[in-house]
Amino acid sequence: MRAVCMPDGLSAEELSRLDEIICLSRRVSRGEALYRSGDTFSNLYAVRAGSFKTVVTHDDGREQVTGFAIAGEPLGLDGISDESHGCDAIALEDSIVCVIPFHLLEMLCRESRAVQRHVHRMMSSEIVRESALMMLLGNMRADERVATFLLGLSKRLEARGYSASEFNLRMTRDELGSYLGMKLETVSRTFSKLQRQALISTQGKSVRLLDTDGLRRV
Repeated sequence: MRAVCMPDGLSAEELSRLDEIICLSRRVSRGEALYRSGDTFSNLYAVRAGSFKTVVTHDDGREQVTGFAIAGEPLGLDGISDESHGCDAIALEDSIVCVIPFHLLEMLCRESRAVQRHVHRMMSSEIVRESALMMLLGNMRADERVATFLLGLSKRLEARGYSASEFNLRMTRDELGSYLGMKLETVSRTFSKLQRQALISTQGKSVRLLDTDGLRRV
């Protein structure tokens, strides 16, 4: 994950300093919370292995999945503004995260422009992700939402050295529906439709992309 997590252009000394503050790791079992909404913010986290979902609970008790994080991606950026987390981060499988104390990262940012730019890029990526989600929920049909999600996940996995065409969905169909603003039945029907169109092949949680150009045209 070094090529994904670490900023480019660091000197040996800067790389050593960054390694020093990311020396802690934490194991999180499937279904366990890395942090909960309202917890005091003190650390950022980088997913080293496994995957997570982020969840917001509404006043009436309904849960809304707001994102999925895979290996090489950050967690905890939501806590920077108010110094408390605004969502729950729940492990979708047995996972490992690297713990990055934020006050030490801030100190390093003042010393290294490369690290500072990397943190700014992470924050910018989170803003772009949220904007893309709003477009996904507001303007797309059900089949467009699922196709866009699968293509986006494929691209993220490929950047981390995994297969871009065949992977397991760690989230349930219900969790995916919550993220995409769709009912469980609609998610299932949409997967079946894409499979009938020979765009994907599914078996349980395993998904194979058969025609990525076709998915882009959905």
